[in-house]
Amino acid sequence: MRRVRVVAALVRRGDTVLVQQRPPDKSRALLWEFPGGKVEPGETDEAALARECREELGVPVAVGERLWSTTHEYADLAVELVLYRASMADDATPRPHEAHQLAWVERARLPEFPFCEADVPLLPLVARGEIG
Repeated sequence: MRRVRVVAALVRRGDTVLVQQRPPDKSRALLWEFPGGKVEPGETDEAALARECREELGVPVAVGERLWSTTHEYADLAVELVLYRASMADDATPRPHEAHQLAWVERARLPEFPFCEADVPLLPLVARGEIG
C-alpha cells in the first residue's frame, strides 16, 4: 500500500474555518477536507503546506504551529495527516484552483459536512474549539 504524508491548513476568519471540496473526478470525490496536500521528498511540512496552499487557493499563507496529527488507511492509500495553524492576509481571496469548491464554515457546523475519513476525528475538536 502506498504511504503519503499530507499536511493540512486550519485557516480561521472569526468563528469560521476554510474547507475545500474534492473534485468529482478524484479519489474521495466531493468529500470535504482542509486545504493542503502531499509533502514531496526533501520538503519540510511547512514548505509543502505553503506551496500546496499557493497552488490550491491562489494565495500565500503563513504556516504556524502544528496542531494535530493522525494516520489513516484507506483501501488504496495510507495517510499520515498533520494539521497546522495557517493564516492569510485579511484581504486575501482564496479561489478553488484545484478543488470543486471552497467554503468558510462555522466551526460548530464542521461535523455536518461529509469529510474525508482521515479528517473525521478532528472535526469535533475544532467544532468545540479544542483545536484552532
